[in-house]
Amino acid sequence: MMKRIYMIRHCKAEGQEEHAKLTSEGDSQALMLRDYFENVKIDKIVSSHYVRAVQSIEPLGIYKGIEIIKDTRLSERILSTEDYSDWLDKLNMTFQDKSLKFIGGESSNEALFRISSVIEEVISSPEENVMLVTHGAIMSLLLNSIDENFGFDQWQTITNPDIYLIEVQEGQKTFKRIWNSI
Repeated sequence: MMKRIYMIRHCKAEGQEEHAKLTSEGDSQALMLRDYFENVKIDKIVSSHYVRAVQSIEPLGIYKGIEIIKDTRLSERILSTEDYSDWLDKLNMTFQDKSLKFIGGESSNEALFRISSVIEEVISSPEENVMLVTHGAIMSLLLNSIDENFGFDQWQTITNPDIYLIEVQEGQKTFKRIWNSI
């Protein structure tokens, strides 16, 4: 049996905080996501509990009559609780050294463990077509675990929103980007 996991990065939001809402452009993008998946079979939707992630997929959930399950393991990776002017350099370093951890943050390994547990549950579940709505950094770590060539540079190309399709067959995972920004 082939599993299809649609990894979606949330639409454009007002900020990075947990309660940040979508912008008006983000609201329009959420409708574009709904239209994109209009004729795609979806068995289950699981989302980060962050407001922007839930709002990104609500129109589709309503349209298809599918409950959105909120899962904190899909929340954004916390690089640090400190504000660093060189945070991009620090993020890049965490792709090189997955055990590197900054004040109040989680290492790449810790964040990957969190999101990998969601993926393993999806793989062992009966649903074949599952949608996971999450954030750019955590999504890129998962994609990096499937293909180590997906690193910091590729993280920088992820858009709001974005969609990667992960296919799992006989234990083998592959992925491809299926969203084309408009």
